Amino acid sequence: MNHLSIGQLAKQANVNLETIRYYERRGLLPEPARNESGHRRYTLDALKRTEFIKRTQSLGFSLREISDLLSLRMEPGTTCADVKARVEAKIEEMQKKIRDLKEIERVLKLLADSCTRKGPVGLCPILEELYK
Repeated sequence: MNHLSIGQLAKQANVNLETIRYYERRGLLPEPARNESGHRRYTLDALKRTEFIKRTQSLGFSLREISDLLSLRMEPGTTCADVKARVEAKIEEMQKKIRDLKEIERVLKLLADSCTRKGPVGLCPILEELYK
């Protein structure tokens, strides 16, 4: 079986060494075996798991949610429906964030449109509106 040093794992997974150590502290990566001189020796599964964590983070999942997904994989009796429920909950969360961001954009546009770019800052309609 191929084993990787922490540096090799970090490089292949395109993360920082400290990220690997952080994932270990959070329980996302299991404590690796060590060689005779005490250096960590990671399996290829650790690489796959690290890549899974990064991909899942890029989709907006928190480390807590990722931990939950990883534990589902190990729990007997877990079904695809259990995983799908987590993904659907994330979709709803993202849709709410999108709605919130669109509302923020709408308000910012109104503020920007209220400004004529003339007059002193003390009479700026944007600042006046925000200062209410």
